[in-house]
Amino acid sequence: MHKTRIISVPVIAFFAVFAIFTALIIGSNSAHAGPVTINLRSASPFAILSGTPNITDAGNASVITGNVGLSPATGAGIGLTCSQVTGTIYSVDATGPLPCRVTNSPLLLTAKNNLTTAYNDAAGRTPVTTIPTELGGTTLVAGVYDSSSTTFGITAGAGALVLDGQNDPSSVFIFQAPFNGTGLNVNSGSTVTLTNGAQACNVFWRVDTAAISTSATFVGTILALNSITVQNGSTINGRLLARNGNVTLINDTITVPICAGNDTEDVVPGLPNTGLTGGQYMFWGMVSLLMLALGSLIAFVTYKKRAQ
Repeated sequence: MHKTRIISVPVIAFFAVFAIFTALIIGSNSAHAGPVTINLRSASPFAILSGTPNITDAGNASVITGNVGLSPATGAGIGLTCSQVTGTIYSVDATGPLPCRVTNSPLLLTAKNNLTTAYNDAAGRTPVTTIPTELGGTTLVAGVYDSSSTTFGITAGAGALVLDGQNDPSSVFIFQAPFNGTGLNVNSGSTVTLTNGAQACNVFWRVDTAAISTSATFVGTILALNSITVQNGSTINGRLLARNGNVTLINDTITVPICAGNDTEDVVPGLPNTGLTGGQYMFWGMVSLLMLALGSLIAFVTYKKRAQ
């Protein structure tokens, strides 16, 4: 009897503490999780995706890395040359820049539908943190943001907007500007910078209309209900995706961002970004259950022996 008591009590305590500690680790990670990224699906390869009436580039000097598409307007509205685009230019009909233009109306329809889904996804994300309209001179961590004025602005004189990934390459930043008009104003010379692992592929701006002024350095995917205008000499590490309106450029550089270090295939979809993959969740969950089950079994056997 005495031997049984000495062995069983520490063992039961160990298994109980281990199970609780494991649960606390997972719970702690979940509590600090940020939003998951927005899945653009077939719209993801597009640097520019526009609705109607056109895509314009005064002087045809812009440099675009990524696909370009216009729908439902015809390819005649694509005001770019083949030499400007490293990627594919898609048209709904047999018009548009040659010899690089590819006619593929079904692909464009799917991409536009996926853009609408992404736009609605960004609009519905919660919880939302309300911040000042002026983003210049501020540092933000992963999260979903809106402003009391329903618009955002970045002014060069106020300083750069810094997005801090906190050493997590999967950190996601979503900005919601529901204002019925120009919801994003990026002034001349303004800068958006990334630090501590933040990536341009995980930055999203959901707006009605966006205006980026001259010589700005901007980061992220713009999901616009209507139009997007980029003035002379700006650099965009992101995408210009307009559901209904047009995209206007002047001697700009647009590059589709590529995510690095976030290519795990079995990340649990739809869950907060805890940093644990699906396999890890299953493993630690099973460990916790086994520890509890084993502790219960030992307690039961000990009870039976004492009863005898």
